[in-house]
Amino acid sequence: MLTILGFAMIATFLVLIMLKKMSPIAALVLIPALFCVFVGKGAKLGDYVIDGVTSLAPTAAMLMFAIVYFGVMIDVGLFDPIVRGILKFCKADPLRIVVGTALLAAIVSLDGDGSTTFMITVSAMYPLYKRLKMSLVVMTGVAAMANGVMNTLPWGGPTARAATALKVDASDIFVPMIPALAVGLVFVVALSYVLGRRERARLGVLTLDEVLVDEKAEQTETVLVGAGGSATGAGKAAAPAGGSGSGAAALGDAGEDADAADDDGFQGLDPHRATLRPKLYWFNALLTVTLLTAMIMELLPIPVLFLLGAALALTVNFPHIPDQKARLAAHADNVLNVSGMVFAAAVFTGVLQGTGMVDHMAKWMVDVIPEGMGPHMALVTGVLSLPLTYFMSNDGFYFGVLPVLAEAGAAHGVTPLEMARASLVGQPLHMSSPLVPAVYVLVGMARVEFGDHTRFVVKWAVLTCLAILGAGILFGIV
Repeated sequence: MLTILGFAMIATFLVLIMLKKMSPIAALVLIPALFCVFVGKGAKLGDYVIDGVTSLAPTAAMLMFAIVYFGVMIDVGLFDPIVRGILKFCKADPLRIVVGTALLAAIVSLDGDGSTTFMITVSAMYPLYKRLKMSLVVMTGVAAMANGVMNTLPWGGPTARAATALKVDASDIFVPMIPALAVGLVFVVALSYVLGRRERARLGVLTLDEVLVDEKAEQTETVLVGAGGSATGAGKAAAPAGGSGSGAAALGDAGEDADAADDDGFQGLDPHRATLRPKLYWFNALLTVTLLTAMIMELLPIPVLFLLGAALALTVNFPHIPDQKARLAAHADNVLNVSGMVFAAAVFTGVLQGTGMVDHMAKWMVDVIPEGMGPHMALVTGVLSLPLTYFMSNDGFYFGVLPVLAEAGAAHGVTPLEMARASLVGQPLHMSSPLVPAVYVLVGMARVEFGDHTRFVVKWAVLTCLAILGAGILFGIV
């Protein structure tokens, strides 16, 4: 019964947000609360929610201060050279822009953290998508898939969890998987090429001068083909590169005032904005490199690193308290939206785990595997990693399900290393799971509805996962 209710709860959530019948925050809170009552454990709802919030509180803190930190870095101009370089490379060609999105997301993913990857990628690419009126779900989908492939790095999380759960060395899991993961990354780039050709066919190729002239002539938000709607009200929301309110001064073409930038939603990175700190560029660059290095080396917990980094960045770049308050206010919308979504997701995960639904779902999935599939448990694990890592957290899958699958595989001579490698296959899909906090950073900064992102990305992410799985089988890795 718990198995059926668990799948029903997840299905109800996905259907309601994809049909836009409920907002993600409301759905994440109300649906699990209702199903908790159905299970007959409504009296324990408070305990489940507190447990979920406690487990996700460090993640919420990390996201809050990471948004502030990278928001400040964008305000002061740290990423302006990247934006200018991409503008020069892409030349207002939608095909190049989509491919550039995949490459940028993959490169930035080397830091091992999805949230920072999405913040940097969206901040750099959002201007181009907005100016050319490209579909923003293409940007979020490509970025999520590229990050999902790179999320298998030993310091990214899943590989370390698999190594811990099965008591094997992380390098023994990852290194042999490199050829299959390379195939997955090439597949994402090839897919971005195809999607880029679609966008080019729809929009054509313009020069930057033509884009800027068209942008000044047309001051209304445009319905994004493929995004499932318009960005109505986007001008009132926090823009990725500078936010709203007092942060609007960080946006706008030279000569445009803050109000115009706010009304238009996005005008580009203003090379003359008041928040630029060119004399502190190398300090900010060194601070960012140091922060990411410390994060990779795990010198301190990630939330602590971003808390310290945000405080230091604000103090050095904006020594006057009114300026610091203005920067915090500029990014308050993004902070509130993302942290609110994380705590709402804590209700969902708390009920799933507290009621025992997730355990029953995992056991059911294992039990339905035919006995004859025993010698092929690595292949089975690779296939199961798609739905299981999408519907549950990495912790739940790697520590709860993988050991059970590995035990079944061991009975038929399948090694723990093969099982561990197969378990990584589902990560490109996992990065768009409603249980992954980083995806809310991605869709929030890009102003894309989560349901629109889900509708677009799931089919392509599944194909990416299958490409990795197929390459693993072909190379004898899985």
